[in-house]
Amino acid sequence: MKGKMQQLEKQIAKVKADLATLGELRPGSLSEQYNVCGRPNCRCKASPPQRHGPYYQLSYTRNGKSSTRFVKQSEIAAVQRQVENYARLRALVDRWIALATELSELKLVANRE
Repeated sequence: MKGKMQQLEKQIAKVKADLATLGELRPGSLSEQYNVCGRPNCRCKASPPQRHGPYYQLSYTRNGKSSTRFVKQSEIAAVQRQVENYARLRALVDRWIALATELSELKLVANRE
């Protein structure tokens, strides 16, 4: 049991170290959008239609409020990296919680013995 606890503690330490390396964070998802305008003779209304775009849009929910914003072409790589870092953060925190819960259970059992 002691070996298992040490193993869990090492895994938790690894998760903590990984958290420290994340970099900039941004919740949400980045999508590519194509739009149709209101001009009657525009190419976006032709057959076949040639929509305007691509435009890139970031959608996210924070504190219960949904938001979207357009992202400039020059910002796409940075925003995508931030979104990926945020997803990694969430995965690492979930992993930490799972490991900590298992470790806590083992410590409770060890204290009973």
